[in-house]
This record gives sequence, structure tokens and C-alpha cells, in this order.
Amino acid sequence: MSGEGADRRRSSARSREALLRAATELFSERGYDRTTIREIGERAGVDAALIARYFGSKALLYVEVLRAEHGDSAPDDLLTEARLREVAQRAERRGPVPLLRVAVQPLSEQRAQDATRAALQARLVEPLRARFAREGRDRPGLRADVLVAAVAGVLLARHSGAFDDLADAEVGEVVDVLLEMYGDG
Repeated sequence: MSGEGADRRRSSARSREALLRAATELFSERGYDRTTIREIGERAGVDAALIARYFGSKALLYVEVLRAEHGDSAPDDLLTEARLREVAQRAERRGPVPLLRVAVQPLSEQRAQDATRAALQARLVEPLRARFAREGRDRPGLRADVLVAAVAGVLLARHSGAFDDLADAEVGEVVDVLLEMYGDG
């Protein structure tokens, strides 16, 4: 019996890892919105229903993809040019991902909302808050929230169709404007 249980755990671990790898590839290739749960399951070679079992939802799977890609180490803050470029380019490739969406609109599933909000805080807000606190700036938490909300809004607005110049600009040009407005220089 213990052999069967161990085999089942290994199979579960392999299925979970295959789903995570497939989701990472598809989110990178097609973006979050254009990737379906079924496609993730097909690419992984497992039943797509296992996403709910192992991760809870597509949004929670996305949060796990972020964690797997970046680990738990604190990233640079958004006022670091390389970090802002990385975030903008990832948003460009993956589209309006849950991490940006949660900044402007709650997600419908509470578990996904909580996990995505926590990831947003840890990956984007907290590094800025810490920077502003080190610099002795007034209300570092508010400053970090405003800057992250502004960047998230700009990156989401590129996909909304409401702003012609923003949608037509190369992502690098958008980052240059953000850095002019908010950066150190």
C-alpha cells in the first residue's frame, strides 16, 4: 500500500509540474487572456481539471507561475529602469494579467483576489515602499501605492483601445515616458 501511495504522490507531483511548465510556456507565448485552461491541460498532457485541484483557478496558477519564475527573493523596485522595463515587457507579452488587474479591479474569486493582491504587494508595492522609507520620503506606503497603480493603469490601458498614442507606442517608449515622469533622472 505504501508503494501505491508513493506512486500516486510522484504522479501528482509530475502532473502539477507539467501544468506549471505548460502554463508558463503558454502565458509567455499567448498571454494570460488568450490561454485557456484546456490548452494548459493539453500541453501538459493531463486532465485540465487538475488545475482546480492543484492550484484552485487559472488566476492562482498564474500567481504560482510568477513564484516559480522569480522565487521568493525581493525584486528591484519599479523606479529601477531594468525592473520597470521587465514588468512592462512581461505585461506586453502576457496581456492584462491578474497581477495588474487586481490593482484596478477586484477579481471575482476571493482566493485568487487574495493571492494576487499578496503577490502585487510583495513584487511591486513593497520594494517601492522600502525604497521610499530608506530615502526618508513622507508617506512611503501611499507613494508606493500611487506609483504602482499608475504603472498598472498605463500598462492595462495599452490594451483597452481608449488611448491611441499609448496603444501605438512601442513598449520601450512607454517605459521611457514613465521613467521621465517618475524616475530618479
